[in-house]
Amino acid sequence: MTGAIARAQTEVAADRQRVWEALTDPGQVAQYMMGSRVETDWQVGSPITWSGEMDGKPYQDKGEVLRADPGWLLEVTHYSPLMGEEDRPENYHTVRYELAQSDTGTVVTLTQDGCSDDEQAEQFSQSWQGMLDGMKELVERG
Repeated sequence: MTGAIARAQTEVAADRQRVWEALTDPGQVAQYMMGSRVETDWQVGSPITWSGEMDGKPYQDKGEVLRADPGWLLEVTHYSPLMGEEDRPENYHTVRYELAQSDTGTVVTLTQDGCSDDEQAEQFSQSWQGMLDGMKELVERG
């Protein structure tokens, strides 16, 4: 991972398989990622897109699946034209979700590299934390 790192973490009262399902099922992802529609087959090397609308403007973010170990680890690249940067490899972030069993469920740790500085990393950390909190709520309410 390069640049400043954004981090977020939550503990979900559910097993790793249930959390994995929430991370990879498009219908569930849309519920906690502001309606974003994710499309991929979750195979390593496959493209992934996130589509939706933000502040009245349509967007389509994209990336590639780097790792997908069901119930353990999900790692993807991510590029968003909304950031105002060119679509070049150095402008892609790596987003990594790690799932670990705990006494009461699953700890989900998210890291994202490529932040320009500590301030941007903190902003992204807060955004990711909100997303993880939404996923936790979705899973725990059943």
